[in-house]
Amino acid sequence: MAARKVLRGARWPGDIAVEHGLISKIGSITPDPGDEVIACDGAVITAGLVNTHHHLFQWLTRGGGDGCDLLSWLRKLYPIWVRISVEDVAAAATVGLAELAMSGATTVADHHYIVPHGDDSVFDAIALAARKVGVRLHLSRGSMDVGESAGGLPPDDVVEGIDAILASTEAVTARLHDGDRVSVVIAPASTLCVSPQLMVESANLARKLGLRMHTHLAETIDMEQDCVDRFGRRSVDVLEELGWIDNDVWFAHVIHLNASEIVRLGAAGTGIAHCPSSNGRLGAGLCPVRDFLDAGAPVGLGVDGSASSEGGTLFPEIKMALYFARLLSGPSAMSPTQALELATVGGARCLGRPDLGRLEVGAPADIAVWPADDIEDIEDPIAGLVLGPTREVRHLLVGGDEVVIDGEVQGIDLRAAHTELARRARAFWD
Repeated sequence: MAARKVLRGARWPGDIAVEHGLISKIGSITPDPGDEVIACDGAVITAGLVNTHHHLFQWLTRGGGDGCDLLSWLRKLYPIWVRISVEDVAAAATVGLAELAMSGATTVADHHYIVPHGDDSVFDAIALAARKVGVRLHLSRGSMDVGESAGGLPPDDVVEGIDAILASTEAVTARLHDGDRVSVVIAPASTLCVSPQLMVESANLARKLGLRMHTHLAETIDMEQDCVDRFGRRSVDVLEELGWIDNDVWFAHVIHLNASEIVRLGAAGTGIAHCPSSNGRLGAGLCPVRDFLDAGAPVGLGVDGSASSEGGTLFPEIKMALYFARLLSGPSAMSPTQALELATVGGARCLGRPDLGRLEVGAPADIAVWPADDIEDIEDPIAGLVLGPTREVRHLLVGGDEVVIDGEVQGIDLRAAHTELARRARAFWD
C-alpha cells in the first residue's frame, strides 16, 4: 500500500494529505507513522496550473520575427519551421514542458501543426516528453491543408491532404489517448490555412471519437479580415456553420469579436484560451476577458508558442491577465483570486476536465507549492502570490506524483536538455 503524503507547514491553505493520487484532507494534519512528509514551511499552495494553449516546437525559434505583426511573423518563421525534424520537436517539447512544470503547470495543451514530412511520430515524441517530465498533456493534433499555391499562408511543404490528416488523427488517438495523462485533441490550425471541408470532417471525427476540438480564432484584425475576404462572413459565423461553436470546443486568443458574438460563444459554452503576453508581443490586441466571463464562457490562460512569448512559462500570465483586464475594463474588472481561477479551474473547464484545477478533497492531487518568504508581509496570500514577484514552484505534484521537489525537475536533467535544445536551435540561424 502506497504511503500517504502530507504537505505540511504551508501558510495557505494549511496542510494537505494525498492518498492514491487524490487530495484526502486539507487543514491541520498530524502525520501518521509511515507517512511521507513534504516540507512546505511558509509556502502558499494552489491547485496545479492549466496551460490551455501552447506550441512547444516554437522554442526552436525564440526571438524570431520581433517587431512583426502576426501575419508577417508567420511568413518569417514558416520557412524555418519547414526544416524542423521529429528530434528537434522532441528537444523543444522536453525543455518547454519542464519549464512549464517549474512555473506551476500540471496540465499543458500543446497545439502542434507542423508534421515533418508527414511523419506523425512527432506526436509520440511530444507525448514521451510529457511522460518524462510528468505533466498531463492535451495533445492537439494540428493540421493545415491550404498552402500558398491555394491561397493559404503556409508553404506548400508543410500542408497535408485531408485523407492523410484524418487517418493520422485516428492512428495517433489509438496510440496515445488515455483521457487522463494524455488526451488527444483535434485541432486544425486556423482559417488562414485550413479548408472548410477539413473543418467539417475534423469536427465529425472528433465527435465520433469523443475528443475535444481546438483552433485559433480572431487573433488579429487582419486574421478576421482574411476570413471575411475568403468566405464573405465573419469568423464566428463561418465556424458556427462548420459545426465549431459548441461546448466541446475552445479557441485561442479570440480578441476581435463584437458584443453579440461574445454572447453567442458564452451561450454555447465555448472556451477561450487567453494568451496575454503573446498578444502583447505581437501587438494583436486585448482579449475582452471580463465580457467573456460575464457571458458565461469558460476562460483559461495560455502561454502560446515561445517564439511569441519567449518566457515560455505560465505563472507570469496570471498577472498579465489581471493587468490586461483592468486596462481594458477598469480596475475592478478582475481580482487576484479571479486571475488565479483563470489559470486553474477556468483552464480545466476549457479542456473538458472539471475535476482538475481544484484544491479540494477528492480532486486529483495536482498541486503547486510556491515559496512565499518574500510575501509574508502581504495579508492576503493569494494577492501576494499574483501581484508579487514572478516565481517558480518549490514542489509540484501531478496525481500525487512528485514532478518538482525542492525546485528541481525530477524526471529529466533540465540543464542538459537546455544545452541540447540550444545546439539544435543554433542550426536554424543560418
